[in-house]
Amino acid sequence: MVQMISNMVGLAAGLEISKSLGYATGPGKANWAAASYPLTQGTFVLISGRLGAVYGHRHVLIGGAVWFVICSLANGFCKTFVTFNVVRALSGIGGALIMPNAVALISTTIPPGRSRNVTLGFFGASGPIGSYLGAIWAGIFIEYVDWTWIFFGMAILGTFVFGTLALLLPTDSPVDRKGTIDWIGAFLGTGGLIVFNVAWNQAPASGWETPFVSVLLVISIIMLVLFGVWGSRFSKNPIIPLGIWTAPSFTAVIFVVLFSFMSNGIFLWYMVAWLQLLRGKTILQFGLEWTPFGIVATIGTFIAAWLIPRLAVQWILAIGSAAILVANLLLATMPVQQMYWAQVFPATIFMAFCPDFVYVAAQIVASNSVKRSQQGVAASLIGTLNLYGNSLGLGFAGTIETQVNKYRVDQVLGFRAALYFGAGIALVATVLDMFLVRVVKDEREGWTDPADAVTITGTGFEGGLSTATERLRR
Repeated sequence: MVQMISNMVGLAAGLEISKSLGYATGPGKANWAAASYPLTQGTFVLISGRLGAVYGHRHVLIGGAVWFVICSLANGFCKTFVTFNVVRALSGIGGALIMPNAVALISTTIPPGRSRNVTLGFFGASGPIGSYLGAIWAGIFIEYVDWTWIFFGMAILGTFVFGTLALLLPTDSPVDRKGTIDWIGAFLGTGGLIVFNVAWNQAPASGWETPFVSVLLVISIIMLVLFGVWGSRFSKNPIIPLGIWTAPSFTAVIFVVLFSFMSNGIFLWYMVAWLQLLRGKTILQFGLEWTPFGIVATIGTFIAAWLIPRLAVQWILAIGSAAILVANLLLATMPVQQMYWAQVFPATIFMAFCPDFVYVAAQIVASNSVKRSQQGVAASLIGTLNLYGNSLGLGFAGTIETQVNKYRVDQVLGFRAALYFGAGIALVATVLDMFLVRVVKDEREGWTDPADAVTITGTGFEGGLSTATERLRR
C-alpha cells in the first residue's frame, strides 16, 4: 500500500510540483512527474520476481523497502525538475522489488482455490486504498505545509511500515536456491522497455522531429528483439519462462491488460489535469472527490476475486476494459465547467472497476499458469503490465495532445483528444478480449501438479505447495 501511495502522489501532485520546480505545465510538458515512478517500477518488476526466487522473496522485498525509503527521503531535497524525476525513477526500483515478491509470498504459500483468491483480493485492495490515500496525502501536505514533506513523510511512513513488516515476516527459503539470474536477458528486457518508454514520454516535450527521440525508439526496438531472441534460443533460465506463453490465451491476455492499464493511466492524468487546470480544484479537493474510487475499487477487488471460480476470466477482463472505456468517454465529452456529480462522479465509479477486475483476473491466470518456483516471475510480468502501461499511456497521450496543439494551442481540445485515445485503446482491449481470450472458470481447490508439491507444516495448507501448469478444465 505504501508504494501505491507513492505512485499516486506523482499523479495527484505532479502538476503542482512541476510548477514549484519552475517547469512549464503546458501540453505534454509535465507528464514526467507522473510517469517517472511507474516507469522504473514497471520495468524492474520484470526481474525482481526472479531475484526473489533465487535469493528469497522476503530478502528482496525488505531490500527494496530500504531502497524505497532512502530515495523517498532524497526526493524531498530535490531542487530541479530533472533531479526530482531522476530520484523518483530510482524510488520506483524499490517499489518494483516490493510488489511481485509480496505476491509471490502469497502465491507460494497458499494453493489455488478460494483461500488464494480471497487473499489476493485483500492484497489487491491495497492498490485502490493506497491510491486514494495518496491523493489525500499529497493534498494535505501541499495545502498546509510544502510539497517536500510529501516525500519526507513517505520516508517516515515507509520506515515504520516496512520496519514492522521485517519483524513480522517469517524467514523464507529461496524456491530456486540453485538457480541463476539471466543478467543479459534482464539488461535487454528492462533496458529496452525503459528506452522505449523514455522515447514516448520525452517526445511530447522535445518533439518527434528531434533526432535523439527517434534514435531512442530504434534502440529500444532492437533491444527488445534481442531480448526475445536471447530468451528463446540462448538463455538457460530466461526471466520470462517460455512455458507461460502456452497457457490458455495468455498472449492475448497480455495485450488486454497492457492496453487497459494504458487507458487507465491516461484517464487518471487527464482527470487530474482537467480538474486542477481547467476547473481550479486544489489537490486536496481532488483527493476528497476521489473518495468514491477508494470505496468502490476496494469492494470491486473482492467482487473480482469472488467471480474467479464463477465466471470465465475473459468476462471479468471484459468488465474491466469496458469500464475504463466508458470512464474515458465520460471525461472526453464533458463541458469545461460542470457539476461534479454529472460526469466526473460516474466516470470515477466506472474507472474504479478497471484496475481491480483486470489486475486480479490476470494475476490469478498468471499464478495458475506456472510452477511454484516461477511464481515471482508470473507476478512480475503482470506487475510490469500494470505499472508500465500506466506510464507508457501518458507518453502516447502526451504525443497526441501536443500534436493537436501544434499550430493552435487549445488545452481543452488537447485533453479531449488524449481521452478519446484512451477510450480507443480500451475498446481495442475489449474487442481482443471478447474474440481471442478463452479461459474457462477456475474451479480448483488445492494444487494439481504433484511434481511441485512440497509440504510445509504450520501454514494451514499441508496439501503441498505447487501451481497448476495444465490447462484449466471444467
